[in-house]
Amino acid sequence: MDEEQDQWIRVPVGDDAARWATRVRCRRVLFVVHNVTSATRLLDVLPLFDDDLGVQLLATCTGSSAFRSGVADLLADTGLPVLPWEQALATPVDLAISASFGGELASIQGPLIILSHGIGYTKRLAAPSTEHRAPSTDADADATVLPRSAPPPVFGLAPDWLLADGVPLADALVLSHPEQFDRLAAACPEALPTAVLAGDPCFDRMLAARPYRDRFRRALGVGRGQRLVLLNSTWSPQSLLGDGEGEGARGTGGDDALPALLPRLASELPADEYRVAAVLHPNIWHGHGPGQIRAWLDRARRAGLALIDPLEDWRQALLAADVVIGDHGSVTYYAAALGTPVLLGAAPLDSLDPDAPVADFIRTAPGLDARAPLRGQVNTLIESHVPQPGPMRFTSSVPGEAAVRLRRAFYGLMGAPEPPGPALLLPLPLPDPEPALRTAPLYVLTRVLAGPEVVVTRYADPAREPAGAGDAHLAVPEDTRDPGQLGLADVVFRCGAPDDPRFGPPGRWAAEVLDRHPHCALAAYVTGPSSCVVRTRDGVLLRLTSGAEADADPAVYASAVHAWLAAGRTLAALIEDGLTVRTGRTGHHVVIAAETDGPTTGGTRQRPSPTPADRSTAHASGADTPRAGRRSPRTGS
Repeated sequence: MDEEQDQWIRVPVGDDAARWATRVRCRRVLFVVHNVTSATRLLDVLPLFDDDLGVQLLATCTGSSAFRSGVADLLADTGLPVLPWEQALATPVDLAISASFGGELASIQGPLIILSHGIGYTKRLAAPSTEHRAPSTDADADATVLPRSAPPPVFGLAPDWLLADGVPLADALVLSHPEQFDRLAAACPEALPTAVLAGDPCFDRMLAARPYRDRFRRALGVGRGQRLVLLNSTWSPQSLLGDGEGEGARGTGGDDALPALLPRLASELPADEYRVAAVLHPNIWHGHGPGQIRAWLDRARRAGLALIDPLEDWRQALLAADVVIGDHGSVTYYAAALGTPVLLGAAPLDSLDPDAPVADFIRTAPGLDARAPLRGQVNTLIESHVPQPGPMRFTSSVPGEAAVRLRRAFYGLMGAPEPPGPALLLPLPLPDPEPALRTAPLYVLTRVLAGPEVVVTRYADPAREPAGAGDAHLAVPEDTRDPGQLGLADVVFRCGAPDDPRFGPPGRWAAEVLDRHPHCALAAYVTGPSSCVVRTRDGVLLRLTSGAEADADPAVYASAVHAWLAAGRTLAALIEDGLTVRTGRTGHHVVIAAETDGPTTGGTRQRPSPTPADRSTAHASGADTPRAGRRSPRTGS
């Protein structure tokens, strides 16, 4: 055995597999993975073979994609035997399933079925080399040179992709809607006999999960009265995250949309009224690296941006969203198919098949206006939105039937009877909790009303002074990346367990904060999702607790108490009546109780509240952030 074959697996396939295997008469089904993107569609259909003891599932990676990162971990997580590509080509199988055209698929020894890994086949892409028959959907390294005037063929529908030596590459090509049959017949009639109408399993999973939208929203940290704004970018320089647009693009009008958009999200969308998250294409994650993505979006993440797992949770985020700011990728079209309002931040028509429904959608969907207020655009679109029928209609002509139709096609190609039970896809799992954690300074506007009631509007790390009426103060997390902001804060807060020994009891921590930062008027320790402990500059210790129905960040309650006391209102009224904290259109009733912490109060030196002169001195010493009552632009976090 040569060195290459020494890496081949020996069980459950291999020259002497029958000697070691337990079940030796199984049919072999090979999942052909091109990259993480295509693997997500294969994972959708993997459960269709559950409970069949007569099938042995195998996996392999073609190695033909430019995006190879993440594939090994994904395959390991499936728990399936993974064959090196050379062994996969040398191993007879009863069925091979691919969700792309990468690799020497024509050399596979067994029937081949190809699924789409997006919304049908919509994009133009340089054709693969016919010499090697190893097309890549990621790069044009093996692309055929086309005349400058000729557009690239439509990926997945043109002969360049579908034929090998003039013969259809696949035994079955899965389509989700009859309109794709029409485009296939026009582009490559030789492949038309292989077409199978089987719907869209990814979309079916989303449709089945729609009743659980509120659970997904809670898991993603979307509170009552909040709107979830979901950013979505496919890969390529023409995408929302890309740094260049092609001819015929619509969107913000610049060559690099996202850097201009992110500061506007923080400066124009109040933190307690909007939750912002991002779904980025797996090719972005694994092309540039998750660490690089986190570094590029660090400031936005500190301001509360949630990065959604591109493999597991993007569909749940799509179901939870109130509006999607996206581009020409499949996820944006899925959003429209679900009836979600869409704003196009980037949308290059030149990369799309002009006859595909997604191109018609891009031509008619509203585009993001860089010159108009962002909040107004978002709210107007949500409140006036009427879903277009096209995306829902063209995503799948047989919604809810993908599992049945695909399993029938799989077993038909194998020449095997289907298992007796129903064909079922996995329900979308509930994501792990994703609270809106912010470590950026918060610019806070407050208005004290009768009641007692305080209206609070917070902006996380705004690039410029937000518009709005009210008194302003600065609330800064103790674990901010820029500790210089702590010396300017009116409110310093931290989130943690009340019994965390690293900080001591909340009252002691608050006393230490006030000692350390003489210009701070109030320190708040958030002890849970509905409570916090605060200490005022006068040494009073309070516990703030909201009712079960309240789901705001407890740090906003601390800012409301600070505003109440700064306005000269009495503490006794708060303790007697509690406080209603209003964020946007949502009210949160907060119960306020005095607490004692015994000897832990002894370390607090009583200082008067800082005067305007004190604040002026603080800014003169080099600070660039406004404190309460000051309305000047901020430039950093």
